[in-house]
Amino acid sequence: MKNILFALLLAPAVLAGCETAQKTPAATASRPEGIVNKYWKLVTLEGQPVTMGPGQEREAFFTLRDSSRVTGFGGCNALSGSYELNERQLRLRFTNVLTTLKACPGPGPERGFLNVLNRADNYTVRADTLRLNVGRRAPLAVFHAVYF
Repeated sequence: MKNILFALLLAPAVLAGCETAQKTPAATASRPEGIVNKYWKLVTLEGQPVTMGPGQEREAFFTLRDSSRVTGFGGCNALSGSYELNERQLRLRFTNVLTTLKACPGPGPERGFLNVLNRADNYTVRADTLRLNVGRRAPLAVFHAVYF
């Protein structure tokens, strides 16, 4: 009888220990949640795949900083500006986005990318894919998170 009573008293402690072990940071997802402080690489623009052009230094991307600043690269020029984010309502607006004025060789995604940033008013995110939208239309642009 004492062994049964001891086992009944010990069971909650053992189960609580198991539950705590499952909630440790190592056991949770290894990727940070949300869209801030992530490197978002442009993969689709207006439904068309985006590839790097000849002589392009790096891919088009943006990063939303904690300070409500956006930084990135459009394909030829660096960009920076501000953003307003409401994660509860999935609202995202970019403001005062400026670029450097480097002369760019040939057509690239930059003009369309900047147009998307100016038009977008909401977003959807699933795993490591971010879609910038305007209204309820098809996504203006699709981005993938890149982790270094």
